[in-house]
Amino acid sequence: MRILITGGAGFIGSHLCDHLIALGHDVIAMDNLITGNPDNIAHLIGNPRFRFVHHDVTNFIYVEGSLDTVMHLASLPSPVDYVNLPIQTLKVGALGTHKALGLAKAKGAAFFLASTSEVYGDPLVHPQPEEYWGNVNPIGVRGVYDESKRFAEAMTMAYHRYHSVDTRIVRIFNTYGPRMRLNDGRVVPTLVSQSLQGEPLTVHGDGKQTRSFCYVSDLVEGMVALLFSKEANPMNLGNPEEHTILEFAKIINGLTGNPAGITFTEARPEDPKQRRPDITKARAILGWEPKVGLLDGLTRTIAWFKERLRKG
Repeated sequence: MRILITGGAGFIGSHLCDHLIALGHDVIAMDNLITGNPDNIAHLIGNPRFRFVHHDVTNFIYVEGSLDTVMHLASLPSPVDYVNLPIQTLKVGALGTHKALGLAKAKGAAFFLASTSEVYGDPLVHPQPEEYWGNVNPIGVRGVYDESKRFAEAMTMAYHRYHSVDTRIVRIFNTYGPRMRLNDGRVVPTLVSQSLQGEPLTVHGDGKQTRSFCYVSDLVEGMVALLFSKEANPMNLGNPEEHTILEFAKIINGLTGNPAGITFTEARPEDPKQRRPDITKARAILGWEPKVGLLDGLTRTIAWFKERLRKG
C-alpha cells in the first residue's frame, strides 16, 4: 500500500511510519514541523519506501500518484501548544481534516482519523465507552483542542455517509514513549525531565486526577489493526490500567532515584478528573489490548529522555 501520514514527523506519527514501512508499505510523511521534529524521521531518509513532504495541511494537499490510505494525525495535542496556538489548533482540526478528506475522496483512498479521548471532556461516565457523548466546555481554554477533534469526527462521518469514503476513527488515550518533546507540557515528559534533572516533580492540584498511560508501540499496533479492519465507527485505544497523577509521579521518582520529591501547584483549568478507556470494542473487533506494562514502558522512555538530555 501507499500511505500518506499527516503529522508524520510527530511523536506517534513517526512511530507509525516505522511500523508501516516494516510491514512493507510505502509511506509519505507530511508535516509543517510546528511541533513535529525532523530528528524523529531522520533514520528513514534514504529509505526507498519513505518520502517526506514539508507542507501545512490546512492548505490544499497535492500528492502525485495513487494513494491507498490517508492517515490524518496532524494536530497540536499538548497543552503548551493549544494554549499558545489556539487558532492553529482549530484550523488543523477543521480545515486540515477537510483537506485530508478531500484528498482521500479524490484518490479513492481510505481515510483514517486520529481523534482523542479529549472528545469526552471531563467525563461523567467512567470508564469511557465509545457511545458516551462527552462533557466538553466549548469556550474553555481546552475547547480549541476538544472541539477541533469533535468537529473532525463529525466531518469524517459526513464524508463516510455522503461521499461513501471508507473511514476509520481512533480515539487515542494518553500515550507515552520515546520521541516525545522535552517541552511537550504533558504529564510524562514534564515529570520525567524534572526527575532526571533532580528537580521536585510538579503535580497540579491534589494529584488525585487519574490517567491511564499506553506505551506507543501498543498504540501503533492497535491503530494498524483498526486500519485493516472494517470498523467505521470510533474506537478507543489506550491502556485501561488507571493511576492517579500523584501515584505516577512517585513511580517516576522511584525509577530515576530522584530524592527531590514532589511539589504541588495550582490545578489546571478544566483538567479532567478521571480518564480511562473502555476497550471492550478493541478487544472484540481487533483482538487488541496493550502488552507493555507501565514499569517496562517507563524504563524505556526514561532511558530515551536521559540520552536526549545528555545531548542537550
